[in-house]
Amino acid sequence: MFYQDVLKKLFWSGIKAVNPYKAVKETLKEYQEEIRRYKNIIVIGFGKAACPMARAVEEMLLEDIKEGLVITKYKHGQALKKIKIIEAGHPVPDANGVRGTEKILSIIKTHAKENTLGLCLISGGGSALFVAPYKGITLKEKQAVTQLLLKAGADIYELNAVRKHLSKVKGGRLAEKVYPARLISFILSDVIGDRLDVIASGPTAPDETTYQDAWEVLERHNLLKSVSPQVLNLLEKGKKGLIPETLKAKHPVFKKVSNIIVGSNRKVLKAIKKAALKQGFVAEVISSDLQGEAKEVAKQLAKLAIEKQAQLCEKTKCLISGGETTVTVKGNGLGGRNMELALAFALEIAGKKGISLLSAGSDGTDGPTDAAGAIVDGKTVIKAQRMGIDPKAYLENNDSYHFFQKVGGLFVTGPTGTNVMDIQIILIK
Repeated sequence: MFYQDVLKKLFWSGIKAVNPYKAVKETLKEYQEEIRRYKNIIVIGFGKAACPMARAVEEMLLEDIKEGLVITKYKHGQALKKIKIIEAGHPVPDANGVRGTEKILSIIKTHAKENTLGLCLISGGGSALFVAPYKGITLKEKQAVTQLLLKAGADIYELNAVRKHLSKVKGGRLAEKVYPARLISFILSDVIGDRLDVIASGPTAPDETTYQDAWEVLERHNLLKSVSPQVLNLLEKGKKGLIPETLKAKHPVFKKVSNIIVGSNRKVLKAIKKAALKQGFVAEVISSDLQGEAKEVAKQLAKLAIEKQAQLCEKTKCLISGGETTVTVKGNGLGGRNMELALAFALEIAGKKGISLLSAGSDGTDGPTDAAGAIVDGKTVIKAQRMGIDPKAYLENNDSYHFFQKVGGLFVTGPTGTNVMDIQIILIK
């Protein structure tokens, strides 16, 4: 496959740039003077990168940590000395996530006083892993809402607007529980624009959305009749002001909160561009906020690649983008947004020489699969057709994983230890 090894190397050059362990360690050094004032430090965290982030905190502050616990995705755990670990479900929350959240809240209740410093480590996946359903809502009901929204193709902003209003800890409510202690959150961003209120559903940040917004998300995706009566009842009460809203910007708890972005998708794309230039390529970051239906985004990327190829240039061109697309699931296949994007891209460039694409999740996961994404070129579709495989049928059935499993092109990395959305790299000869 054209430039397959080069694509992989460029991907890893980007991942190295957002190593959560290094990012947290460097940021901690900047806050050393303030941290030294506190003799009572608690560490909490949630997300796919929670363990390497916690390891950095331990190495800097081990003797000063009173207690700590982080929740991470299954198979993402790493050995820590003092901070405990609980692995839980993602993207759909499970009982382990609830158990871990309850333990974090117990640590806060025990230790969070005026003279306490709380260090909160937040990374992608935090919304699903840090879960405490609002009174009257069961975990099963929250799981059902999450699954319905994912299948309907809701974007992260819509998904989190609903999650925040079905939770006791999201939308600034964690910051409220830590108060009056000082709270510093180190955040690895996995959302477009690095919006603090959206990353992990903003547990330590002010929330701009309302119960009305959450209701409208369900209405927009025709899900009002699909969710449980208890969910609708809670949102109705919220709209009428019968229960408290999520915390807004003027709330006094935020005077004692600092939210710090330690890594983002933009940093990844910048590092990939630097690596591509070192290879002697003409490199360009075309977007850091790629979003929309994966199949449609693939068409736009393929069109741009074909246009760039038509422009005379002796050097190989490298187009780099990042963001987070969505998939409206209509079939019953297996896949993820990156594999779906790659398959749709392959159909658009079928038979063309000199164009290849890698599309992958920076965390090493694409949908409920063991692959990070896929690598394709102009031969991918031709090869499939020779094998008697219909690429369009697999795309329509949202079965990109099994397509690439049969034809080749799966990009399997295992957990990368970080999570800053998705990465697309196109090489054009």
